[in-house]
Amino acid sequence: MSMLLRVISFALLSLLLLLSTTAMAQDPITTSPVPDRDLRDEPLLKRQVLPVPPAPDLTRVGVEGGELTLTLNEAIRRALQSNNDIEVSRDNVRLAESTLQSLEGVYDPLLSFTPQFSDVRTPAANISGDVGVLGPIKQTSLSFTPAITKQFSTGGGQYQFFFNSLRGTSNTTFTQVSPFYTTSFGATFNQPLLRNRSIDQFRHDIRVQRKVLSQSDADFRLQVIAVISQVQQAYWELVFAKRDEQNQLSNVNLAREQLRMIEEQVSVGTSATLDRAQALTQIASAETALLSAIQVVTITENALKQLILQNKSATEWSNRLKPTDEPSLAPTTVDLKDALAEAFANRPELSRLRVQQDINKIDKQFFKDQTLPRVDLQATVFTYGLAGSLVPGATSIPSANLIGGYGQALRNLAGLNTGTVSVGATIQIPLHNRTAKANLATSRIQGEQLNTAIQSQEQAVEVDVRNAVQAVETTQRQVRTARAATRSAEIQLAGEMKRYQAGMSTTFLIFQFEDQLVTARTAELRAEANYNQALANLQRATSVTLRVNSVSIASQPTP
Repeated sequence: MSMLLRVISFALLSLLLLLSTTAMAQDPITTSPVPDRDLRDEPLLKRQVLPVPPAPDLTRVGVEGGELTLTLNEAIRRALQSNNDIEVSRDNVRLAESTLQSLEGVYDPLLSFTPQFSDVRTPAANISGDVGVLGPIKQTSLSFTPAITKQFSTGGGQYQFFFNSLRGTSNTTFTQVSPFYTTSFGATFNQPLLRNRSIDQFRHDIRVQRKVLSQSDADFRLQVIAVISQVQQAYWELVFAKRDEQNQLSNVNLAREQLRMIEEQVSVGTSATLDRAQALTQIASAETALLSAIQVVTITENALKQLILQNKSATEWSNRLKPTDEPSLAPTTVDLKDALAEAFANRPELSRLRVQQDINKIDKQFFKDQTLPRVDLQATVFTYGLAGSLVPGATSIPSANLIGGYGQALRNLAGLNTGTVSVGATIQIPLHNRTAKANLATSRIQGEQLNTAIQSQEQAVEVDVRNAVQAVETTQRQVRTARAATRSAEIQLAGEMKRYQAGMSTTFLIFQFEDQLVTARTAELRAEANYNQALANLQRATSVTLRVNSVSIASQPTP
């Protein structure tokens, strides 16, 4: 029985091996033949000394001008002066100011003049009344009526002072004086007592526009902070790119120096020619990384130029940018509670929503006022002055003080012997007033929406600040660990070089430790840039960017 089991097991194993071999033969992915070539005539394996490849070309397309050195502060100033987005935001503030001035113009006094001449000729239809009149009845008048009108900025009332002056002639038989002069001087006054007294459409629009001006100021601050933050991020990214380019160039030079040493050893027979191929492979790999670093320099440099140059015609596009500020490595301790308090007090997004709440309060006040009945007090006071020349053959003589010219009419006006005083009211009681009630309900709903929007924005600020604080703490630790890794990699490479010089190591290990060192240095440079970018982002999150970078913006007066 045991013999039979062994035979069966052997048969199954043979079958499985046969199936496996067949499957591998049919799978093209697993068939990777080892290159087999005759290396006897390979130039790299000859004993003669080969020259070290030339240094890599570091030129970049379109960057043939000089070098423009920039501190971070200079880059920020250039961006604030030239950035197109900031210019648009600045124009929005100017637009809001001009709109406010336009609305406030409703309270400017209005001086009006109404000169008028009329010449009326009518047939003498009434014979009894026009006895002695031959031909048509002629009446002429020349009037001049200046007036000054002004809207009250408080109370919603309006007043007007007017002066009427008229010279007339008539040939009717019942006319006693011709030409005659009439003058009148007076004032009219209109004052709302209920609707439009505390607020009207004019005052509503002006108050709202003042708040809009505050919002445009907050938007401008937000745009300035955003641009400064973008410049900071781009500046430190360029610092990293330029330093990493030098790091990769050092790696290329290190590989070239290693090749030179190998060539010397090959010439004296102490090193195998195969080491030369390893060195050339290392140089090619290092140059590939260097070319990638040069491309990153171009990209980050153009990103910064886009922020600090005003247009595509600027000559600095062909210049190389040289950032001169070194990344800050000073440790920073951030108190989360203080950072959150500062953000809630200063963030322009929250300021804008709070101003929107003020606008909503103005809307509710206005629409509530429009639900009231309209009761407007109206008053008119004026005095007359009349004078003229007695018509020849007049049957009755008017009062002596009426005889005279235009001067006499003015004297009679100043005498205040005649005049009119009228006082009245206009009363409107809406039976439903659905429009005003619906507008009031809409404004109340919008107020509730604003409360929710503010809570949502406050949550977003909370998350933003917490993430920014954590990023500062994390990048600080990354800087420390990356610097420690770099020191360890330097020690490893230095020790392995001594072993190599003593014949106890290989070229392969040397290049492996060189790769570890360049990787560690890149990580250290990246960590330093990340730390400074995290600090800049914390400034933005807490909205202290303007203060920290000594940028002042003239505040709009509080409405």
